[in-house]
Amino acid sequence: MIVVYTSPGCASCRKVKAWLKDRNLNYLEKNIFKTILNEKEIKHLLSRCENGTEDLISKRSKIVQELNVDMEEMSMNELVEFIQKNPSVLKCPIILNERVFQVGYDQEEIDAFVPAELRRIALGSCNSACPNYNGCGKCREELH
Repeated sequence: MIVVYTSPGCASCRKVKAWLKDRNLNYLEKNIFKTILNEKEIKHLLSRCENGTEDLISKRSKIVQELNVDMEEMSMNELVEFIQKNPSVLKCPIILNERVFQVGYDQEEIDAFVPAELRRIALGSCNSACPNYNGCGKCREELH
């Protein structure tokens, strides 16, 4: 199941939801301001980050700037509590499933959320006999 953490008024969040709907991919939306994230959930998100807190937390957020917070100095419990009290520090959208984790809308990377079987079908469906081959099939061949 794809889970999308969103925030109201977020243009990238709207793009992700539209992209998922256009591909008939089921997802669970969690508005970070309406749903209080529990400790286990926050720790899971942090564990999926490759570059530590900077993948998930906006150091330019108003609250981080005002409080002059150093995430690297916080214990895990302090960090979890800080995020729970200040969900606006999270970058959005956060998209994940069992194997893929992405923060923000990246048009090239988001294809990883399409199931592998569907990607194989799409790659094999366009060949030189297709009227759209020059526009899409040829490009796919060059990428692979």
